[in-house]
Amino acid sequence: MYIGIDIGGTTIKYGLVADTGLVSNKHKIATPTKKIDLYTVLKGIVSELSQQGVVKGVGVSAPGIIQKDGFMTTGGAITYLYGVNLKEELEHLLNLPVRVENDANAAAIAEKWIGNAQDASNYLCLVLGTGVGGGIIINDQVYRGGHGMAGEFGYMLTQTLDWEREIEDFSLNRTASVITGLCQRYNKEILSNGQANLAGDDASYIISLALSGDTIANKVLNDYTEAVSVGLLNLIGAFDPEIILIGGGISANTDFFEKLVQTFDQLLRAHDSLNYLKNKTVGQLKPTKLRNDAGLIGAVYQLHLDLLK
Repeated sequence: MYIGIDIGGTTIKYGLVADTGLVSNKHKIATPTKKIDLYTVLKGIVSELSQQGVVKGVGVSAPGIIQKDGFMTTGGAITYLYGVNLKEELEHLLNLPVRVENDANAAAIAEKWIGNAQDASNYLCLVLGTGVGGGIIINDQVYRGGHGMAGEFGYMLTQTLDWEREIEDFSLNRTASVITGLCQRYNKEILSNGQANLAGDDASYIISLALSGDTIANKVLNDYTEAVSVGLLNLIGAFDPEIILIGGGISANTDFFEKLVQTFDQLLRAHDSLNYLKNKTVGQLKPTKLRNDAGLIGAVYQLHLDLLK
């Protein structure tokens, strides 16, 4: 068995992962604010779970730009991991084989193991959350790019630029993320209309309002699914994936996913060249299957493959 650890900006999820990908003994703990405390927590997790049997190694998923050798160019909100070779330091600390993988890449490759991409060799995973991340799988392998940054779909600029503003405001990280593209935009519209029913960061609340006929929520949701769909069309033209998996907590909302598919099909029909290729080469949209377990499963899967060589 393996130990899977998914380090997030606020929470660490962890558990035992069998050779089949089955996860057990799942727990979570707050992410420490200091590196030394993080290492103490990780050592404690491994010590705790090792009591369940022989552990072959530890798979770790984390945010940021991560090189194949485990060097963290960035670490998302976990700034004390910038410039750290997490694999080397954890192997020294834990005395076990360790694999460190970007969280979106881990989520993508996990779907190949036991998720919704088992029959695909070339696919994408678009993760909608605080930002817009992604994983690229080419010929059954994670594609990292020249510097480990491949899959940062959120950087894509998809709207007309206003040079008097920060141009990242026109990127998918702003328009297609759940927080800024949906929740904050809805709250802003509500305030500008003199209303008080703010949604906070509750995307499900906005979706339910839209489906019930709320004018503001419906407009914001339409604009949001259009922004996501524009990004999807660009990715299809660039990568020709067999499927595109949609991840992040919002992907579990069936009403949202149906709305996204509807909007995507509408844009596809309006694009002459891609519409001609529908049902020929245009990849299908699917939700991810593994949800919150995807990060720790995917990191373990990469380690599992390494140890089989």
